[in-house]
Amino acid sequence: MRQVTAPGLALIQQFEGFSPVIYTCPAGYLTIGYGHVIRAEENFSDGIDRRWAEELLKRDLRIAEAAVLRLITVPLSDGQFDALVSFTFNLGAGALQRSTLRRKVNRSEHASAADEFHRWVYASGRKLPGLIRRRAAEAALYRS
Repeated sequence: MRQVTAPGLALIQQFEGFSPVIYTCPAGYLTIGYGHVIRAEENFSDGIDRRWAEELLKRDLRIAEAAVLRLITVPLSDGQFDALVSFTFNLGAGALQRSTLRRKVNRSEHASAADEFHRWVYASGRKLPGLIRRRAAEAALYRS
């Protein structure tokens, strides 16, 4: 299965940030490491180190990578794939599936597809500066 490249992984890590302890993300989920949403059966009461966080991230990314491969029907450059994986990891496969972004990508309308990233900058009804920066970076990666 195709995997996110090193630049894509670095972008995701940059925007997710590393936390060795549990925190609540802007969408309200208990999270740890590089954006790992904690499941009911998981216990991170002692926190985690970067190595463990990177392993969790790579496992979590498999879900986003598989979703992009399932939902996108046209060939993608590494930058396009990585940007879509970052988007999907952050927002979920459902967001990609119902998005105009996906429809434009699948019609090979890549220039206008890149502009669609900028529409996804809200969490819990609030426009977040971090999401504005992330979507700009994803759009730039998509265009690369």
